[in-house]
Amino acid sequence: MIAVPSRQPGDRPRPLSAGRPLTVSIGFAVSALVLTAILLTAAASSLLWWRTAEATSRQLASTINEQIVAAVRKEVSAIVGEAVAAQTAIRTLFLQNVLDTREADKREFVFLSQLQSQANISWVAFGWPDGSFFAAHKLGDGHLEMMEISLTDHPGQRRIDEYAVIPGDIEFETRQFVPSDFRVVDQAWFANGMKARGPQWSRVIDHPIGKRPSIAFAGPIDVYQERQGVLAIMIEYTRLSHFLAQLEVGRTGTAFIFDGNGELIAAPDKDADELNPARVEEGLLPLARMALAKAGDDGRKEAWRQRLSSQGEAYEVALTPLPFPGWSLATVIPEAEFLGPVETTLRRLIIGLAAGALLAALLSARLARSVIATPLARVVGEIRHVENFALEEVRRHPSRLAELASLSGAIAEMAAGLSAFRKFIPADLVRSLLRQGVEAKPGGSIQELTVMFIDVAGFTGLSERMGDRVVPLLSGYLDLASEIIDANAGTIDKFIGDAEMAFWGAPTPQADHALRCCRAALAIRDALGSAGLTDDQGKPLQIRTGINSGRMLVGNIGSELRLNYTVIGDTVNVASRLESANKQYGTQILIGTETKRLIGDAFLTREIDSIAVYGRTEGLAVYELIGLVEVSGENTDWIASYEEGLSRYRRRDFSTAIIHFEAVLSGRPHDWPASLLLERCKRLQQSGVDEEWSHVAALKAK
Repeated sequence: MIAVPSRQPGDRPRPLSAGRPLTVSIGFAVSALVLTAILLTAAASSLLWWRTAEATSRQLASTINEQIVAAVRKEVSAIVGEAVAAQTAIRTLFLQNVLDTREADKREFVFLSQLQSQANISWVAFGWPDGSFFAAHKLGDGHLEMMEISLTDHPGQRRIDEYAVIPGDIEFETRQFVPSDFRVVDQAWFANGMKARGPQWSRVIDHPIGKRPSIAFAGPIDVYQERQGVLAIMIEYTRLSHFLAQLEVGRTGTAFIFDGNGELIAAPDKDADELNPARVEEGLLPLARMALAKAGDDGRKEAWRQRLSSQGEAYEVALTPLPFPGWSLATVIPEAEFLGPVETTLRRLIIGLAAGALLAALLSARLARSVIATPLARVVGEIRHVENFALEEVRRHPSRLAELASLSGAIAEMAAGLSAFRKFIPADLVRSLLRQGVEAKPGGSIQELTVMFIDVAGFTGLSERMGDRVVPLLSGYLDLASEIIDANAGTIDKFIGDAEMAFWGAPTPQADHALRCCRAALAIRDALGSAGLTDDQGKPLQIRTGINSGRMLVGNIGSELRLNYTVIGDTVNVASRLESANKQYGTQILIGTETKRLIGDAFLTREIDSIAVYGRTEGLAVYELIGLVEVSGENTDWIASYEEGLSRYRRRDFSTAIIHFEAVLSGRPHDWPASLLLERCKRLQQSGVDEEWSHVAALKAK
């Protein structure tokens, strides 16, 4: 640490360094701003008339354009969002086996429901690799149709069911069959979707009912790693044309949407929908095309604006990129709409010192805001970062005002000082406690949580052999475990030598706390195997994990001088004992009965034994956590054999239990729990048991 000498009485002030900005007081700054405003009034008055005319016209045009752009961007974002949401919702139903692609009744209901609930969607379609096709299609706002092209039922025909939209429901009207030569496998959106890894946007022209320019959000549907077909959500361009007709672009202006190739996507048409193709009136369209040609690629990447003339009339033309790849909005507004009345009115205004003084006052206020208010707002923002413990976001803001510069510097130095404690205090935990308003004083509450203990097998001997060389190895293992715990939203409680303690469900509530904890435990086990961490003898580093769920006290535990946000209670003690019990059973991860109940069948487990942990007399069923069910893929017959053997052992049927444990060992010779129970059964079979015998194994050590 570098010591900074303090200033002593009588020391002369040090001169300002060349690189340090000149600072003034707030009072001086405000006085200077007011004086500057008064002095500028006279000069600004002479420029008022023509400057105001130009600024007002541009402001009006800019305001109109911004309103239009905001409305169109919002609508395009809504359309894109609806398509993505609908595709995601239906795709999830397929992936979760809630809906089968060939299950016609449910499929019709889901497709029609999505079409009815999403105002901007025109089609919900699905194509199969065999050429079959199914779709729900909107017919304006009053009707829907369901169509199907099947290669087995009515080949070469298209079945059409038409429905009327009534408030809160739909009503079947007619069914008909019409000839159809539409082949979904010939469509680009289908072919690209079958090859793609996920949904993507594409342009669609051909539909079973004819040519309908549209965009489609299409992607493959894979169930059990088998590609079933392609799901597409389509929006016809007529929806955009109908929307543009509702915009007020001045009195006679208009707006157009173009794609990346300069082709017209939509022009205003209030009657356009899925039944009525959009009509394009030339009108101001040539000016929009002229703007596209002048702007080139720049007009498609960023906002572009220019004044163009046609047949002696001036127009304000703007191009703005839209939130869809390649699309841009062109607005064309006649200049006479906003400039003519402004010029007439401005000629009648009194140009004088009063207007100049007003302008000077406005300018002074603006300058005062930029010099005082804006820097103060930045400083307040930095204080908010400190309040939320987001210390890495705190920045120093230089200012010519001495008070603001000093305040900003003090905040930055405070944040730097607090940052030194980040490696000792989990920042995410602090932020969470601050958000929940938990005060830094002793106290807590009883909650149902899941707690985990991890330590290194044989660490005592390892540390004696390696000495201080064990520190990098220990840091690597703890870094790996901590990153995975953090990634699974766990709260790291403390490090105890080679052991790490963490819990889930607090301070942020988590309904799936047991699932998160078990996922983290498996991920740590697998990551440690892949990391290549070895001891001094070149053997892979082995860990033991104990997990238990239940009610425990969580909160700030300690004294008024020093606190620790932690969990305590019998449930926590059992988790620690389960970690130690791995040593006796040769397992890596043991979980308690409540944890097993909470995770259900999401994980592959086996019941190991009933034990009485050190310090307790009653028995506790413990389970080995083996892996995730969906990724395990291994034959689990041996688990059934083991658990049947365990059941026979508890019923004192040692002969049958021996047969089952030997069956396990025939396929898994190194299964330590099976070997342990086999030896126990043989010993009890030979010695016999009395009426007071209990199948509960008592652990003799912590």
